[in-house]
Amino acid sequence: MNDAVGTGLGLVGVAHHMWEKVCEKVKRAVVFMDAGCAENLHWVGGMSRLLQAGALNIKEFSCFEAGAPEQAKAVFVVSTLLKGRTADVIRDIVTLSSFQYCVVITAVSHSVHLFANNVMAELEQDLVFEQFGELLCQWMGNMNYTAEVMHLPLLIAPLAPHFFVTTAYSSLFSFVPQDLKRINSTRPDKKKFGSLNDVDYQSLPFELQIQIRSLVSSLSSMFELVKLKEECFAVGPTSRIIAGELANYPQTKHRRKTAQHKASVVFIDRTLDLTGSVAHHGDSLVEKILSMLPKFPGLTNDVKVNMVDLTAVQNNEETQNMIASGCLSQPNDPSAKALWESMLNMKQKEAVMEVRRHLVEAASKENLPIKMSLGRVTPEQLNSYVQLFKSNLKALENHCGLLQLTMATVQTLRHTCYSKWDNFLAFERLLLQTLVDCDLSRVLTQLLPMIKPHGERDYFDYNPEEILILLVYIYSVIGELKLDSVLDKAEREVKKALLQALCDEPNLSQLLQEITGCSSAPELTFDRATGVVEQVFETLQGIARARAHMRQFKALYNPGGNTHQATYKPLVKQVLEEIFHPDRPDTMDIEYMSGGLTELLKTGFSMFMKVSRPHPSDHPLLIIFLVGGVTASEVRMIKESVSAHKPSCQVIVLSTRLLKPLDVTQLIFATDRLHPDIGV
Repeated sequence: MNDAVGTGLGLVGVAHHMWEKVCEKVKRAVVFMDAGCAENLHWVGGMSRLLQAGALNIKEFSCFEAGAPEQAKAVFVVSTLLKGRTADVIRDIVTLSSFQYCVVITAVSHSVHLFANNVMAELEQDLVFEQFGELLCQWMGNMNYTAEVMHLPLLIAPLAPHFFVTTAYSSLFSFVPQDLKRINSTRPDKKKFGSLNDVDYQSLPFELQIQIRSLVSSLSSMFELVKLKEECFAVGPTSRIIAGELANYPQTKHRRKTAQHKASVVFIDRTLDLTGSVAHHGDSLVEKILSMLPKFPGLTNDVKVNMVDLTAVQNNEETQNMIASGCLSQPNDPSAKALWESMLNMKQKEAVMEVRRHLVEAASKENLPIKMSLGRVTPEQLNSYVQLFKSNLKALENHCGLLQLTMATVQTLRHTCYSKWDNFLAFERLLLQTLVDCDLSRVLTQLLPMIKPHGERDYFDYNPEEILILLVYIYSVIGELKLDSVLDKAEREVKKALLQALCDEPNLSQLLQEITGCSSAPELTFDRATGVVEQVFETLQGIARARAHMRQFKALYNPGGNTHQATYKPLVKQVLEEIFHPDRPDTMDIEYMSGGLTELLKTGFSMFMKVSRPHPSDHPLLIIFLVGGVTASEVRMIKESVSAHKPSCQVIVLSTRLLKPLDVTQLIFATDRLHPDIGV
């Protein structure tokens, strides 16, 4: 396995090392695990890893679960603070069981527990953990029973050697301009902030402070394990706060003095470029799989693959849940894991051909009667190859991971929404050409006839969720609006059509339920729907202003000309071009976050003396952290862009989640970013 960091444990090694520590504790124990940690484990070995280490059973972290009477040991693995709801669930499980030995492993460090309990001093001993250990003994009913409470930074899930997601922070999203109003609502008039760039860490709601401090603490612990000294940079107001907290985190001082390796960490706000997260021009098979197949229950970054076709069971709605679903994560199958990484790094045509190549090689290895055919790969062809494994149980077992990825590909290429992807792509290209003179009213006029109520739509028309995706694309790519009566009229017409479409929906999708706060269509009154539409457009107008403060990265598209069409230019690509510019100009929109007095003096002196100011291209390792999520095509684009500009530089992509278009609308329209659920 090639680790993403060349020396030390490497980040892939860190992820596995943390779970080895968990495995040391699970022998003869029933394990209770929350969703954030379960998804992390999903990408580094899955449940089988714990079962092979001697775990008796693995259960959901829920107050409705408990140990069997004969089970004396429990291990709890949680991604949250040991207080509030998390503590209540542990208490309920323990009191309903007959445990004599409890181990609690939390991904939140002791220093963050002190912060959450308003203890500012750093204590020598882990006081909060000791107190929770005593509570565990009380709940078990005997103070002589054994309780252990410990912290492990179970932060990153390796989706590829160069790409990691922070599974416990999937709800963390960068600010949108409307959040400024919410932050100011609790502040006196004289202390209100003028812009999101003025907002500091201390002014955030306490839940969000804890979430950011916890992320920073885990990042610092991870860098300590790989002996890394980082220099922090930020693009955007949320990133500035996170990068500033990491740069000045007290526990990093010793690590930075003794670290053997150096890296630049560039945090980037997703809000600055939402176009890339909802666009359909990435040419990525993985992006289409994530968008079209149902989400795997309890996971954010994987899908449910129907495997019924590989059995004798008839494939219909009633039988779909009878056979265990497949998924994309294949950490225990080297061949399937290599295929998944290829799919992530390739354009769609190459990825589909790679799926066929792996399938043909596997069939040949098992002496299956495969008929080779060259030319275009079709889902029918792939499915015919898959069927060869159906009657050979040994071959099925040997290549189970490969077959799951192949079935995901087949089901995506055959999906009823597959042709709609091209419709989105065509409309997005048309929008870019219309935006040449920044006339949003013309774009909205083109969109208006596409917004239809349920009774007037056919399959190829856009539903309300898809209209929201297009609106996010439009408002993010256009940037600052030129407000006038023509635009106001166009917006009113679109609002009216969207309101009609919402009110006519016979059933509300999960997303519409979250946006409207209604669990069923009859609950959605006209007045309530009106308020929702107004809120949506207020958010959209804020998204258009998101880059107003920027000097270099204001535009997300090249307007084109007589010889070439207008094209979308991703913010991340612009950032990378600036980082690797041969002249190393001052990076005006990539802000260096100083870590202490020495760095501050160096930055200050550089203004009037020949002192080298820190630059993101200074080090052999570049870590790009997208706050709010990243798409599969963006991961590929980052890797290709760095290779083109500086082949000697290693790049790692970190993000809060792997995005698909509907995720973005949920995160910006239906999520309370300022008050995250931290289990308290």
